[in-house]
Amino acid sequence: MKKFVLAASFAALSAAFLPVTASAQNVAIVNGKPVPKARVELLVGQVTKNGQPRSPELEAQVRDEVVLREIFMQEAEKRGIPASADYRAQMELARQSIMIRELFADYAKKNPVTDAEAQAEYDKFKAQNSGTEYRARHILVEKEDEAKALIKQLNGGAKFEDLAAKNSKDPGSAANGGDLDFANPGNFVPEFSKAMTSLKKGEITQEPVKSQFGFHIIKLEDTREAQFPAFDDVKPQIMQRLSQQKLGNFQQELRSKAKTDYKFAN
Repeated sequence: MKKFVLAASFAALSAAFLPVTASAQNVAIVNGKPVPKARVELLVGQVTKNGQPRSPELEAQVRDEVVLREIFMQEAEKRGIPASADYRAQMELARQSIMIRELFADYAKKNPVTDAEAQAEYDKFKAQNSGTEYRARHILVEKEDEAKALIKQLNGGAKFEDLAAKNSKDPGSAANGGDLDFANPGNFVPEFSKAMTSLKKGEITQEPVKSQFGFHIIKLEDTREAQFPAFDDVKPQIMQRLSQQKLGNFQQELRSKAKTDYKFAN
């Protein structure tokens, strides 16, 4: 009899602990169906991966969302939504999107941009843009006669900034009195660059400079040696750009290797 009582007591104790153990694995029970806490962790992980910091408030919002999803999913199943053709078609598209996203994430993880690659990219850009930078103003007009008339006004004492703001067809600089800020000559079309670099500080071109955009009047404000931010200051941007380039090359490689009769539009 004593053994039976002990056995019965042990069974009752075990039964008492079972719900606690089970509930420790779940965030809720909805209509008798457990909602595992793993779903909460999965969703929190996806949200924080996009930059949002983990916090008690976020976790509470995610728990609410997970339980609501279970409620809505159960109702959708009751109504036979998973059996519909539209649902199956959308699920296939979602499956493809997730698989492709994970493919690219896996490639990026296994082919990270190295510090050496970032440094080499920085050095290449710096070499290409070294030398003298020029700060110029310009006035852009459509006709040569207009440009000549403006040059005459400038030689008569008119302020370059005022004429640029009033007459220039370049929307990017007109509002700033024609100011183009410091830039490498290679950033401009050849005709403009040649005329600009031939000027001395404070000089204005005495003949209109023709380019594909129209006729320019150029004033050289100042020159300086090219300035660059420190490597560490721009390293994150460089690594992000190189990572995107690597991924683009990977995508192009897969596309070129694929055997298909399809002709891509671009």
